[in-house]
Amino acid sequence: MKKLLLIGLSLILATPTWAGNSPFFKGEVQGRKVEQGLPKSVRNVGFDQHLGDQVTLSLPMHDENGAATTLGSYFGKRPVILVMAYYECPNLCTMVMNGVFGSMKALPFVAGRDFDVVSVSINPHETSALAKKKKDSYLAGYHQESQADGYHFLTSDQSSIDVLTKQAGFRYSYDSVTKQYSHAAGIVVLTPDGRLSRYFFGVEFSPRDLKYGLMDASGGKIGSVADKLLMFCYHYDPTGGTYGADIQMALRIGGGLMLAAMCLMFYSFHRKAKMKLQPQIGKTA
Repeated sequence: MKKLLLIGLSLILATPTWAGNSPFFKGEVQGRKVEQGLPKSVRNVGFDQHLGDQVTLSLPMHDENGAATTLGSYFGKRPVILVMAYYECPNLCTMVMNGVFGSMKALPFVAGRDFDVVSVSINPHETSALAKKKKDSYLAGYHQESQADGYHFLTSDQSSIDVLTKQAGFRYSYDSVTKQYSHAAGIVVLTPDGRLSRYFFGVEFSPRDLKYGLMDASGGKIGSVADKLLMFCYHYDPTGGTYGADIQMALRIGGGLMLAAMCLMFYSFHRKAKMKLQPQIGKTA
């Protein structure tokens, strides 16, 4: 009973801290503005969130072994983490993929069983041999060889790349001078049927955010009971691609716990009082 009271109080007392970090308490949510003065090659680079939209699963691809396949071959059973990159990228792509593999080590989920990671090259000239070399290097570097079936490094032609990047909101450009691609840093989590569910930006990804993103995308089919209960206290903030505390839900849970604790307390008092009266009734009789 005391523990329930403490939990309820802690949830309510912690509310001001959460409120200060919540976008709902910051007035109008500010959109991402393109900075002036940037090089022309990166002015139109970024992520446009198309939450809930469907990607075309029939897009033709080649896997890292050179076999012809489709994007849909990696959907249907589990949520998918989609990484748009290219395998000869000297900087950013490697950092993003390192962030993905690094987060995987801290997750309670297993690639190939609970989710899949699908990397699609935005360079139509890259080969399956290069994709396999890249995959093998990551698996070995992060000691993930046992989960190799959960990681897929694909290549495709320009038309398929154009369709997928447009649907995913991934804007990039090619610099003919440096012969490199300018692109955004981030990943997308999709549902098993290929709908865009969550976006995470940057080159490092919070294991907690990624875990909740995969749980959301799976429709609650993965994750422990404790994880699912805890997730009720969090909401997804699309402006930052992170999960934050849900104020209303926290208050409801806190209020519910307080009410339950009070009911238990009154029931306990009533029972003790009734037990004290019983001997007196017997003596009177």
